[in-house]
Amino acid sequence: MSFAEVVSLANRRAHDEANRRSGRREMKSVRAAIEATELDDEEEERIEWTQRLKRIAMGIMLLPFCWVTLWTFLSRFEHTLGQGFWQSREFWYFTVGALWMFAWFTFRLCRSFLTFVYVLGHELTHAVFVWAFFGKVTDFKASSQGGYITTTKTNMLIALSPYFVPFWAVVFSLVFAVLKHFLQLSPTWDLVYYSGLGMTWTFHIVWTIWMLPRDQPDLKEHGTFFSLVVILLVNLVLLAALLCVAAESPWQDAKAFVMEWVRWATTWLGVVWRWLVQAHSEFRAAGKF
Repeated sequence: MSFAEVVSLANRRAHDEANRRSGRREMKSVRAAIEATELDDEEEERIEWTQRLKRIAMGIMLLPFCWVTLWTFLSRFEHTLGQGFWQSREFWYFTVGALWMFAWFTFRLCRSFLTFVYVLGHELTHAVFVWAFFGKVTDFKASSQGGYITTTKTNMLIALSPYFVPFWAVVFSLVFAVLKHFLQLSPTWDLVYYSGLGMTWTFHIVWTIWMLPRDQPDLKEHGTFFSLVVILLVNLVLLAALLCVAAESPWQDAKAFVMEWVRWATTWLGVVWRWLVQAHSEFRAAGKF
């Protein structure tokens, strides 16, 4: 078996074992309703398919938001680069850190250790969001072969949080902020911060992309298609927020991003509307012919 298959199998077995022992990550309200009404297999399957269709429909409805956000992000990023942002030392230190981590991942250096670090951050992110929603973590496991947590509460944000929250980038930023506050570090250390941020953010991105096709139970819990669309949208929003924070006037840049998003949304809505009107006219003309 390949390494990817081993990780996928171990992860699936760990989740199955956790669910068998506690059952606490299941959707209790749905399970209780099914037990109370004593649905047969056909009715249960019908309900499951209804839920899948609803989630697919919600995912399709979110796709235009993803497209407009991506288009706006690329437009703003091009505008920022045009202002000489790419010539700044901060940008290049961030890029060097990102390239270093990407090369580390590509050449599979310390792959077992980095897998453990990613899995640990993945499960800790689950745990943090469980606590944020006033739930309890009853069991926790993380290893290079996979991991899991068992909880008293679950929802979409808890399940998908590790795929859009760069856990180690957040931890690195918090540690650096504390050290800078108490030790009064010189501005030169800011360049070290940008390099470390590039490494940790890229670590999150490349390992998340690598893990997504590995049969993740977190994605199946709320529908794989819907989960992937939500992950894409939230990551685009976070990248846009990072771009705004890196600007000279973060608040002004954020307002400009929102205004440009509305402008592009209106533009694309007009394009789609004109296309629909034209298609309707052509169909009517074809019908008369």
